Amino acid sequence: MRHKKQGRKFGLEKNERKAFLNGLVRSFVLHGRIETTLPRAKETQRLTERLLTTARKGTLAARRSALRILGPEETKKLFELAPKYATRPGGYTRITKIRARSHDRATMAALEFVE
Repeated sequence: MRHKKQGRKFGLEKNERKAFLNGLVRSFVLHGRIETTLPRAKETQRLTERLLTTARKGTLAARRSALRILGPEETKKLFELAPKYATRPGGYTRITKIRARSHDRATMAALEFVE
């Protein structure tokens, strides 16, 4: 049973899943919007919001923590975004369902930062 278990597995092993989600988060932070399947968007949102909350502190430790997941370019962009959300208590991103993918009817979603 999966009582109190967090996160999705996506049919991947731990290291593959971690690399996959880190790539999604990097793309999202760099571009500000991504279109992917709904479960992938939800996991990406979860990780990105944690990173942005850490980035709001603006400390060196927070920057090093972000660098573990993001590259230097994405970390810089994240720390430029952080002051914009300084007074917001969370909910920095929005998921919008957009369409069903044509070949397998998977629910697609757009993930974007809120203004």
